Amino acid sequence: MPPDVTDDANAMDGMSGMSGMSGMSGIDGTLSIGELAARAGTTVKTVRFYSDRGLLPEASRSSGGHRRYGPGAPERLRTIRALRSLGVPVPEIGRVLDRGDTLDAVLARRLADLGSELAALRWREAALRAVHEGDPERLAERLELIGAVGVPPSTSALAHYWRRVLPVRLSARLRGTVTEAAVPQPPADPTADQVLAFARLHALATAATDHCLVSHRPATAAHPDLLYDGLHEAYLLVAAALRAERAPGPGEALDCYVAAHARDAGTRDSPAFRRALTVRLAAADHPVMARYWRLAAELTPDPTLGGADSWLREALTTSVAAA
Repeated sequence: MPPDVTDDANAMDGMSGMSGMSGMSGIDGTLSIGELAARAGTTVKTVRFYSDRGLLPEASRSSGGHRRYGPGAPERLRTIRALRSLGVPVPEIGRVLDRGDTLDAVLARRLADLGSELAALRWREAALRAVHEGDPERLAERLELIGAVGVPPSTSALAHYWRRVLPVRLSARLRGTVTEAAVPQPPADPTADQVLAFARLHALATAATDHCLVSHRPATAAHPDLLYDGLHEAYLLVAAALRAERAPGPGEALDCYVAAHARDAGTRDSPAFRRALTVRLAAADHPVMARYWRLAAELTPDPTLGGADSWLREALTTSVAAA
């Protein structure tokens, strides 16, 4: 509790609090500061603190300048103390008591704040474990990696990376859809390995963006929306196969994947196109993107876009070889 400012009025309040221990109220039903403290089971200092901050308005002042409180003050004070015990800030309590905010709304905000605080603590604990339990010879490297990631960790560097990688003429709708699917969210309760994976992913994306190393940007698409709409549909179709750990093979997902590339090329799916597409996709492989998806896969149990693309490309290679 912050210290109170000592002044003549506070001194008189303190004297009133001493006399108030007798339990007698004023003739008009008001309470002295000491009586209020006794009824609420707290101290004069606490009453004065909340009164000075406007949470406990005075009903009046005695002829001697002592504060007097109305009969509803003890219940109000107990409510204030209960909310403070739950960590609700003083300004929030004021909004509940006097400014029309509902208690449910304030408690919901506090729960959200507490959830964020706990998530930050869990991340910090895992980060400490990652540094403490790692190879002592790589301590400085891990400190630098993890120290570059804020708490709570932000995905803004990853989103910026994807804004650089995606085709310039891609619509805002698809740009948002792809970025949301491509950027893994930090786990709510991460392991030490996941903290390291996210830190490495953050470093990879930052370096690729800052040093213009996005040479792995896909070849310019003639019709980027047609291509990415089709690819997105194919990835959604293959997600079930990935979750079931089915081996790559022919089917609707592969046909949709090839058709998206064929539409962008202004042609139709055919054995010859599939052979050419296999060669073109293999030539477009880049180690930065491959590492990105390996690290992203460590952060989520769900299939990644990279995992879906790898499955489909392997299915394509298999189908071409079988043909």
